[in-house]
Amino acid sequence: MNLAVPYHLENFIGGHFIAPLSGQFTDNINPATGQVYGQIPESNDKDIQAAVKAAKKAFPEWSTTPAEKKFEILNRIADLIDQHLDELALAETIDNGKPLWLSKRMDIPRASSNFRFFATAIMHFSNESHAMEDKAVNYTLRQPVGIVGCISPWNLPLYLFTWKIAPALAAGNCVIAKPSEVTPVTAFLLGKICKEAGLPDGVLNIVHGTGPVCGEAIVKHPEIKAISFTGSTRAGERIASVAAPMFKKLSLELGGKNPALIFADCDWEKMMKETVRSSFSNQGQICLCSSRILVEKSVYEKFKHEFVEKVKQLTVGDPLEEKTKQGAVVSQLHFNKVMGCIEKAKEEGGQVLCGGHAVHPEGACSGGYFIQPTVIENLGPACITNQEEIFGPVVTLQPFESEAEALQLANATHYGLAATLWTQDISRAHRISAQLQSGIVWVNCWLVRDLRTPFGGVKNSGVGREGGWEALRFFTEQKNVCIQL
Repeated sequence: MNLAVPYHLENFIGGHFIAPLSGQFTDNINPATGQVYGQIPESNDKDIQAAVKAAKKAFPEWSTTPAEKKFEILNRIADLIDQHLDELALAETIDNGKPLWLSKRMDIPRASSNFRFFATAIMHFSNESHAMEDKAVNYTLRQPVGIVGCISPWNLPLYLFTWKIAPALAAGNCVIAKPSEVTPVTAFLLGKICKEAGLPDGVLNIVHGTGPVCGEAIVKHPEIKAISFTGSTRAGERIASVAAPMFKKLSLELGGKNPALIFADCDWEKMMKETVRSSFSNQGQICLCSSRILVEKSVYEKFKHEFVEKVKQLTVGDPLEEKTKQGAVVSQLHFNKVMGCIEKAKEEGGQVLCGGHAVHPEGACSGGYFIQPTVIENLGPACITNQEEIFGPVVTLQPFESEAEALQLANATHYGLAATLWTQDISRAHRISAQLQSGIVWVNCWLVRDLRTPFGGVKNSGVGREGGWEALRFFTEQKNVCIQL
């Protein structure tokens, strides 16, 4: 199988790679160099209609395919992702700007794990039955929804693309999937892998284009019965406003403004290492990153000094070099947004302890979108910097004196996706975890993921849960059958 990336990407519809019906393309830019290196289809409602037609043709057979057969195909997709790890990782790094070592260690392995997990999960997915003594027996059927839409973001392109597609396919649905137009390449390559693995034509259709045109067409299409979306809260609001009146099933994983709560009794060395990682992994472009660091006042100055020194040591530069710890942010548009947020923090009275500037590496990456990891203090909880999602290599520090104040600061946003808690007091850990307004709480760790657990946020961080049985339940409809004895 040839995983070479063509200059002009194509949509994958009905098992075939085809150009957008409009004939229009847009530039694909390498964020580490700022140079155009390919063209992306500008698909519209006509392409979505073609994909729906292909999915409708494939659905009757795929929806009744035995679990064992689906397991074989999905597991084969996982095997092929593993076999082509190096090519996929390189494509991800060139497309996204993240360090190559990160693509190899996290993004691509997780993509194969997603397929392997749900390939296995569907073999164990069970229905309930309820006996009414000597009157009747009820049992529940879980059947595929039909044609579903999966729309994924640019920060973890293949990782999050497969996180949606794998359970949708395992549950027997046919999928219309749209990757971010900013990072489309590994989604294109996944089409080749699925074809090679023997996934029937039309079961998975991958259509490229912008959110306002291509994504909107997916959400609006009356024959697409469910939408799974990961992205900004603003885009999630738009999707909900369109899909809700059509009574579509919705799963929305949206933004975050995640706190890290650090108490004086924590394991200091482990906390420091993991807090640097949770703050700046993938240039801070992970929805689960810690962006507000709350530190007990008795150790605040000690933390600030050590943390800033370690952050200054993070090497920013060419993502293809092994020594690089921080690659490029994803685009010129996002670069401008993050730099604007840093300037706003200064206007609000924030003191930049380190970073705050663009980086211009020598050589091929001189025109890339690089930003120094940035740490800011002296900002209160109500300021814009501590309220709005920046989604870049920027964190703020805030001291607290008591457990109650720590909780107040942690919960003082409209978001509630993830929180990290550092303490060796087990009673405190349980007590605070229960009171944090967050869908996920990591205690003395960060980004430890068991794919069986529910994933999602509260407040403006989303609606619904992904992962494990939650994902398979979302992508199925329940039907109760009652038989009188």
